[in-house]
Amino acid sequence: MTEGTAVLTAAARAVMRVAHEHRSADDVLEMGGIEGSAAVRAIALGTLRWYLRLAPAIARLLARPVTSMAPAVHALLVTAAHQIVYSRNAPQGVVDAAVDASRALGAGRASGFVNAVLRRFVREREVLLAQLDADPAVRHAHPRWLVDALHKEVPERLEDVLAGGNVRAPMTLRVDLSRTTVAEAQAACAARAMAAQPLTGYGAALVLDAPVAVERLPGFAEGLVSVQDAGAQRAAVLLDLRPGQRVLDACAAPGGKTGHLLEMAGGDIDLLAVDHDADRLMQVAGNLERLRRHARLARLDLRDTRALEGEALFDRILIDAPCSATGVIRRHPDIKLLRRAGDVAALARTQSEILANCFAHLAPAGRLLYATCSILAAENSRVIERFVAETPTARLVGTPEQLWPGVRAVTDGFYYASLTKAAPT
Repeated sequence: MTEGTAVLTAAARAVMRVAHEHRSADDVLEMGGIEGSAAVRAIALGTLRWYLRLAPAIARLLARPVTSMAPAVHALLVTAAHQIVYSRNAPQGVVDAAVDASRALGAGRASGFVNAVLRRFVREREVLLAQLDADPAVRHAHPRWLVDALHKEVPERLEDVLAGGNVRAPMTLRVDLSRTTVAEAQAACAARAMAAQPLTGYGAALVLDAPVAVERLPGFAEGLVSVQDAGAQRAAVLLDLRPGQRVLDACAAPGGKTGHLLEMAGGDIDLLAVDHDADRLMQVAGNLERLRRHARLARLDLRDTRALEGEALFDRILIDAPCSATGVIRRHPDIKLLRRAGDVAALARTQSEILANCFAHLAPAGRLLYATCSILAAENSRVIERFVAETPTARLVGTPEQLWPGVRAVTDGFYYASLTKAAPT
């Protein structure tokens, strides 16, 4: 098996595991060997990014329903179609590699079928895609339920948000301003031939002109810089920390915001970082170790009203709530396939439960920051509006902040709302 065939085989297998087994791309692509290689990752993520445009095109070439086909064969067809449309490889070379890959996937009997379908796709792809692209959901390869929701809520932003979901996100660093400066970090990058630019309005952000492996970043191992989208860096700023405060970082994994809180505190704070998943909590611990920072860690399910029993009230609470992650699709294209319309209502219930339970442990005059990486009102403004209406002591501080993704957006999509607690009447 040639290297090209091996890469295509591994990429198709990864796409199958996401599209048909509903596993996250990160989990699938963290394997060792060729399945974790940069080439496989690029092809698999590219295919997932455009899956909802390519799969309908392939479906039009089939005489039988997709559901009657082996998942590995279907994933191979879509992956090969991605290479034909979006790579510089010669189409016939892709077809030949796909035929060989079908055998490597244990579907040798389908090799003739794969050959015929892909040869036809090569000939007809321009007409096929032109017809399908009349539908914006297909043209931008986004799930219809999300397109419909955005069309209803923000029709003026629809095209830009959808197009932005297919733009590769920049690699943005967060500089630990308590230990160095953005200018020093920029100079250190330049010394390693990495061009990077400060981001206006985001005091600790440094954007690389081209992504690199984190191991190459100057100061990364020492905790001087971390990889974090500029939009995510807003959380620690908006929480307005003071030395000596008791702080709760709810839903803390993987720990990027946890580290930033400790960097921003300006002195010692008593920070409790919580997550319900033990493996994800270990990620927080690993991040804090690299950053040379300390926090108390606890595995708790904050949907449980008893989870924080025994803890004194907190002066500051950050809720980075579990959400649909529709604001970070450009970084995680598998979200397009993994999320369903019905997920949003279930997530909103979880968000409301966590918000209510955490707010009960907020000290009077304290501040709670509710954050998501969603761009859907059902998880953002509606959750906050309902909570404030139902909670006599809850007060909104300022105007909630919605960061929108887009073609030229400097951040991913995030929502932030600050609440304080008034004295009971």
